[in-house]
Amino acid sequence: MHLRHLTLAVLGVALLAACNSNGATQAAAAAPSTQTEASAASAATRAGTQAGTPVEVPANAPFTATAHARFNEPWAMTFLPDGRLLVTEKPGDLRLVDLDTGAVGKVTGVPEVAHGGQGGFGDIALAPDFADNHTVYFSYAEAGDGDTRGAAVATARLDLDANGGGTLNEAAVIWRQVPKVTGRGHFAHRLLFSPDGQYLFISSGDRQKFDPAQDMASSMGKILRLHADGSVPADNPFAGQGDVAAQVWTLGHRNPLGIAFDAQGRLWNNEMGPKGGDELNLIVRGENYGYPIVSNGDHYDGTPFPDHDARPEFKAPVITWTPVISPSSLLHYTGALFPRWQGNFLIGGLSSQSLVRVQIDGERAREVERYVMGKRIRAVQQGPDGAVWLLEDGEGGRLLKLLPKG
Repeated sequence: MHLRHLTLAVLGVALLAACNSNGATQAAAAAPSTQTEASAASAATRAGTQAGTPVEVPANAPFTATAHARFNEPWAMTFLPDGRLLVTEKPGDLRLVDLDTGAVGKVTGVPEVAHGGQGGFGDIALAPDFADNHTVYFSYAEAGDGDTRGAAVATARLDLDANGGGTLNEAAVIWRQVPKVTGRGHFAHRLLFSPDGQYLFISSGDRQKFDPAQDMASSMGKILRLHADGSVPADNPFAGQGDVAAQVWTLGHRNPLGIAFDAQGRLWNNEMGPKGGDELNLIVRGENYGYPIVSNGDHYDGTPFPDHDARPEFKAPVITWTPVISPSSLLHYTGALFPRWQGNFLIGGLSSQSLVRVQIDGERAREVERYVMGKRIRAVQQGPDGAVWLLEDGEGGRLLKLLPKG
């Protein structure tokens, strides 16, 4: 690593709060006592929230909002076929929410997570054939030798019980970020299945190490494409190089925290720039998005990057944001409750404390509305009825339901 990059990586750790506040093996066993303590703190955090409590919304919002539960550092959510909601908490807990009653149960069997900084329990997604096998996919930060850590993706069978909780059984890791490194930032580890259910896409952050985003021997700073079992598709763009490179779909990313397909089956991602230059990208097979060689932001010490116009061989972002919005997630809205939002992207904003609406026009896009929610928005999800659900970031983060006004 270049000396300047090493120095900036250390600075980046100090700025975490401002920015974000292979083969199958058996996953780690039960969590240590520190995780149990975190669970107790989480239970205290969730107390006192009555489902359906009205929440103040900005004047330009075309929606009302109600709070339905509180969580301890919630990170991601996904709906089950029966309408209940799974919510991950960074310290290492998985929650099951009954949205009709407001009851919040616990799903045990989560592997030990390396919690701290931006690391911990991450994303969760249902297998395309979940109705047949009850398989879920989830990501988390995993400890390595010494003070190293890296992202991991595992599968497990979700067995629910009659008491509003359940267990993850037969957990097995199908992918690991390579190599494990020091630091607690930029894991990314968002999960997304292709519309046909054949492929699993994983966003992998650069871990604030800069250069690995261009290194094909590292899976950091990449978007990966795998089969559901973790094996590598033969038609991946760099499959001929073997090893880690064979997993790579695109490279040159920084901290890609949102990935989504549009109605035409095109893949998009949003990612945090450094000091400025947050991005929305159209993800094209085999392309290089330039980081850390180019960026529309600057280093945290003020040293400028060359911008994308200076290096046309790299794929340029469709939108950049300076000042930043700190995009945490990306949803392609398809519901009927908000007709004006159909086909648009909804982006959760951390430092901007906002919900950002982006309109897509072919391969172009533009921000059309921003709703300042007054809290850091960690995740955005569409409910079965077309309602939009938000997770606020941090301890006591609320689960909010958005419905049209009137």
